[in-house]
Order: sequence, then C-alpha cells, then structure tokens
Amino acid sequence: MDFEFWEPYYERILKDFGFSRTEDERAAKVLDEHLGGTRVDLEDVARVLSGKPVSVAGNAPTLVRELVRLTKVVIAADEATSTLLGHDRVPDVIVTDLDGKVEDQVEANRQGSIAVVHAHGDNIPAIEKWAGRFEGRTLATTQSRPFSGVHNFGGFTDGDRGVFLADASPSTCRSIRPCGAPCPSPSGASSSSGSAPAPPGPRPPGRRRRCAGRT
Repeated sequence: MDFEFWEPYYERILKDFGFSRTEDERAAKVLDEHLGGTRVDLEDVARVLSGKPVSVAGNAPTLVRELVRLTKVVIAADEATSTLLGHDRVPDVIVTDLDGKVEDQVEANRQGSIAVVHAHGDNIPAIEKWAGRFEGRTLATTQSRPFSGVHNFGGFTDGDRGVFLADASPSTCRSIRPCGAPCPSPSGASSSSGSAPAPPGPRPPGRRRRCAGRT
C-alpha cells in the first residue's frame, strides 16, 4: 500500500471517529517494542497465500455454518480464531488488534498461524499485555505511517485488513472469499463483526480482485 494514497482515507477515519494520530503512532512504537515471536514480512505471508484461493473469516454468527465453504488457506479476523480452533481448524494467518479471546490467538500462533498484530491508539494496554506472549511468526501493522518493522497494508478493521493483506502479497493469491462477514465494499455498505467497509471514494490500489460471490 502506497501510504500517500492511503493517507487521505486515514485522515477521514481519524476525523469521523475522533481518533488521535499521535496515539496511533505511539501505539505502533509500543507494538514494535513488545511484539514477540519471530518477526516476518510480507514475502513470508505471500509464500503461504501465493497462487491459492484464500478465505477471510470474520466472526459473524454465520461463520459456523459457513465453515464448509472455507478454502484450504484461511485468514482469521481476530475473534474468528476461537471459532476456528473450536472446530479443529488452525488459521494460516490471524489479523488481530488483540480483541476477543486473545489466548486462543496466541495458541494458534504457537501452532503455526502467522499473527499479524495491529496497533492503534485504543489498544496500547492490550499490546502491553499480550504482544510479548506470541511465540511463533509475527508481523506488526499500523493504520498510520509505516516504518521499519511495522507495516501498513491498508484497511480499517481486522476483516478489512485481512482482505487488503491477501491482495497486497507480491505473489498474489488466486481469489479471496469472505466467510462470516460480507465482503468489504468500496461503496461503504454496512458490515458484520470482523469486517468493515472500505472508506468511501475511489477504490484503493490493491483492491483489484473481486471478492468471491460479489461482482
């Protein structure tokens, strides 16, 4: 994601929700200092996703009955991790801002999931409590300007960032299928738990592939 392109969307998010850019940037530094495990980068994620159909699982009530639709490769939006583990499925990637039953996310990371941990101004206490407990492969993200070791792939909530992450991989996945949440939409349509609409306006770069089942 070209941050200069993303920044106007980010500025609008800050204005609409009353968030603090200063606190977002402080949270990113706290995450960089605290995040445990073996730090990886986008190329490592791409090796997991490359050339494969990918499901992005949000934790909407529909997720349980949609489990049969999951592709072999799954990105879980934080709380969806607990649902997946409860049905003997370890996600390949977890995108989380440390909501929900975070101990399940730590356990999935120990079992092999790449944990993509996100920092924002409201989750600094959670970062300080949980980030150092991850022991597997980890990657840090921010919604503000990225810096060495902390990335910004675009997107707002965990489900949205999961779609952006899948689409950002250098060796792209074959397709992206949302489960347990509607497909993030450039139109600003409402969303279920684990996902959010993209900011209104022109489609951000990288959102070039259709979500499965949507035109």
